[in-house]
Amino acid sequence: MQQLTDKQYLSDWDNYALNQINKKPVDKSENAIQRKKRMEKLEAKPEDWFKYYFSEDNAEPAAFHIAATKRIIENPEWYEIRMWSRELAKTTRTMYEVIYLTLTKKKRFTLLISSSIDNATRLLLPYKAELELNDRLKNDYGTQERQGKWTASEFTTRSGATFRAAGSDGAPRGAKNDQNVRPDVLLFDDVDTDIDCRNPKMIDKTWNWIEDAAMGTRSISKDTLIIFCGNRIAIDCCVVRACKYADKVDEVNITDKKGNPTWPQKNSPEHIKRVLKKRSYASTQKEYYNNPIVEGSVFRKMAYKPAAPLNQYTHLVCYTDPSFKSTIKNDYKATVLVGKWRDEYHVLKAFVDQTTTAKMIGWHYEMMDYVGGRSCYYYMEQVFLQELIIQEFYKTSEQTGRTIPIMGDKRAKDEKFTRIESLLEPLHSNAKLFFNEDEKKDPGMQKLDEQFVAFAPGSRAHDDGPDATEGAVWMLNTKCNTFSASDISFTKKVKSHKRF
Repeated sequence: MQQLTDKQYLSDWDNYALNQINKKPVDKSENAIQRKKRMEKLEAKPEDWFKYYFSEDNAEPAAFHIAATKRIIENPEWYEIRMWSRELAKTTRTMYEVIYLTLTKKKRFTLLISSSIDNATRLLLPYKAELELNDRLKNDYGTQERQGKWTASEFTTRSGATFRAAGSDGAPRGAKNDQNVRPDVLLFDDVDTDIDCRNPKMIDKTWNWIEDAAMGTRSISKDTLIIFCGNRIAIDCCVVRACKYADKVDEVNITDKKGNPTWPQKNSPEHIKRVLKKRSYASTQKEYYNNPIVEGSVFRKMAYKPAAPLNQYTHLVCYTDPSFKSTIKNDYKATVLVGKWRDEYHVLKAFVDQTTTAKMIGWHYEMMDYVGGRSCYYYMEQVFLQELIIQEFYKTSEQTGRTIPIMGDKRAKDEKFTRIESLLEPLHSNAKLFFNEDEKKDPGMQKLDEQFVAFAPGSRAHDDGPDATEGAVWMLNTKCNTFSASDISFTKKVKSHKRF
């Protein structure tokens, strides 16, 4: 494991000190009585306390930040999991709370635990810097640095409050500070690593250490605050296991279920969209939506080949999974065109996007143009056609003068995962399901590919594209069975002598 060198630590320290400390001036004209009254007022309102003492560069807190702090402050004995997305300040917010609890003498010993002692030391650095260099904290609570007890991985304030870093490969049993106090804040931050999560034995080892060695440092008779800061980066990881025991599991993703930013004071919809579009679907889901994806667990790398001329396809089916609402939200809408060529199924074109119903209807006209004069069946699940979507189709057809002959899929569908896997996985594994090579760089086809590879049992990954593909293939099978060659008989035409 890479060691944290003195040079690296000093570089991190300099960067933090330069960017975060001494940004707020101290009012030197304030007397002791005025300072005491101000401090009492601030301490009664933690949000005001954070705003006064810490960096003014931070955005205003979101509702979930305020609610989380309220739980921490009001519950001395508390166990919380913070599965907050990247860019939602879970580590920074937690630091504010721990320093507040320490300086107001509600907590006395913070044990910060990470995947290694180096990582824990890096995470402890901002605490040390704030206590050592923050002029407003020093002005109101006094100099915190204590001679001989002020190192990178462990330091004790003049009032006797201790901060200690620990790695999950260390030995924290029996941890006590100078005042014979056991840890009353157990802070776990990024204890899971991508490498460890690939090995179930490593997860078992780390979790057993957490339960036995780390949790064992607390006192039974004293209130203890336990916080896990970390995302769900794997189906099985320490954060997931901790959820079973927590008083509160606080999962906050980068956007809510309607697609709106969960921290709008900091992250705009435009910025979120720009950042996420530069990452793969699997990476986005893991880092920003607490949805780890085991890629290729059902469908490995999707197969591509050039499409045949359209007149060589027995049937063409355009199938749409419209999601649920006519507004942009986290659900994807998917429209795919699939053709039956001999015993193969070719996905000729695909539209998969988080978009509006109007845009989705427009896809159908693009499909109609793509098909040209060839016959094509257009399907959508019947339940959606009974709602407002069909009205939107009618309005568009009146405006364009072209009608999409869309029909409802009236079948009673089985459970989605089983339905998609049982129909499409055998076709894929037996080289009977192909994507159009000419569309490989198209965004819709790329998103469809990503959703197939991310498809897995128990996953929360979006599967609207595979669902639409399953519908198209099922309909093609229905059409081919209905109109198979064995069902067609040819008879000699008899010349009629009857006149009309």
